[in-house]
Amino acid sequence: MRKRADNVAETSERIVEATVHLHGTIGLKATTVTAIAEEAGVTRLTVYRHFPDVTGLYRACTMRWMSQQVQPDPRAWTRIADPARRLRTGLADLYRFYRGGEAMLTRVWRDEATLPEEHRQMLRGMDARHRDALMGAFAASGARRRRLVAVVGHAVAFATWRSLCIDGGMTDDEAADALAALALTVAGRSPL
Repeated sequence: MRKRADNVAETSERIVEATVHLHGTIGLKATTVTAIAEEAGVTRLTVYRHFPDVTGLYRACTMRWMSQQVQPDPRAWTRIADPARRLRTGLADLYRFYRGGEAMLTRVWRDEATLPEEHRQMLRGMDARHRDALMGAFAASGARRRRLVAVVGHAVAFATWRSLCIDGGMTDDEAADALAALALTVAGRSPL
């Protein structure tokens, strides 16, 4: 009985690893159950037996991939009282994460529409939490705050980092400095 349970767990692990690999190489949209089964060395029926719905498989895949990353730490950012320092530190931390997960994150954002709704909400929620953690040090209000929320929201977006660093050739530090300076200007503070 124990050996069977171990085999079941091992098979689930192979399926999840195969899914992570395919999502990171060909993307979510191109990843089929047939491709997952082939990559994992199991049948399509075995994939469905272990993961009867796509949401469960995506959840397991996301948890596995995230556990292999050094994630950004917004709680650490919030301990920094100075808005300029918090912003620069947070963006540097976030951009380091983007750099390390660039292949997977590019494909996830490209294929976002194919994600189950709970995963789309999770992605949007992460951006909002990052933005809010960085915004917490600013005392702006009214129209200035609205513009600052927009700029900081733009700064934390993976697409912004990708545009500046991958497409534009900036280093992570250059991008963090540029966007922090822009946000500080919008906030009415002198840039870094």
